[in-house]
Amino acid sequence: MLLAETSSSPGASHLGAKLIEALLPASAAGIIELLSPVPPGWGGTLLLGLLHSIEIAVGATCVGLLIGTCGAYGKLYGGPVVRDLLAVYTTVVRAVPELVLILLLYYAGTDLINQLLTAMGYQRIDISGLAAGIAVLGFVQGAYSTEVIRGAILAIPQGQIEAARAYGMSPGLLLRRITLPAMLPFAIPGLANLWLIATKDTALLAVVGFFELALATRQAAGVTKAYFTFYVAAGALYLMLSLFSNLILGRIEAW
Repeated sequence: MLLAETSSSPGASHLGAKLIEALLPASAAGIIELLSPVPPGWGGTLLLGLLHSIEIAVGATCVGLLIGTCGAYGKLYGGPVVRDLLAVYTTVVRAVPELVLILLLYYAGTDLINQLLTAMGYQRIDISGLAAGIAVLGFVQGAYSTEVIRGAILAIPQGQIEAARAYGMSPGLLLRRITLPAMLPFAIPGLANLWLIATKDTALLAVVGFFELALATRQAAGVTKAYFTFYVAAGALYLMLSLFSNLILGRIEAW
């Protein structure tokens, strides 16, 4: 009876109304209107941010794969100096938090490039945010890709490598015809995880002001005060991207 009296009291009703208003501050306008792709809705802004996130993730993954392939070969077949430098690279990148690396590479890296251009007599340039984001995340992804690809190469039966060398294959032909096809089944699970990590790491670029999904969500929520609505929508977009990626990656792994 005490519970019934408490729940039916005016204070409890007022508290419930306040809670609903806190969760859905823009309920009068309607969630559908807020998420509409047509202004004054912010759906188009969120989708544009998602597109930028995908562009960065794809570019960073490609750069990371290129660095990882070269790094893995350098660690396995390079000289002592090359192996030591690559060991320092992978250790530092995997030890330092990614947010710190992004801030360091984004600001210090662009400033270093402009200082070098100035020293050589060229004018300073404005580096594209998209290119900088891809380069920064690609550099981070490259350290993890190096270890994934190196492990995949080590998993190849050495008899295949020895047979290819016995046939007189050049290093380039050996890489294209034997090593890369044979290592893919071992590397795809790890590289798939790195892709999913890259899609989420794009949100870290919001701290340097690059417009992607996280920054678009923060802007929309800040203007409308509908924080719950927009952050749930952003989470749903990230989830759909991950589910679609898992579908594609599963087909690639089966193939």
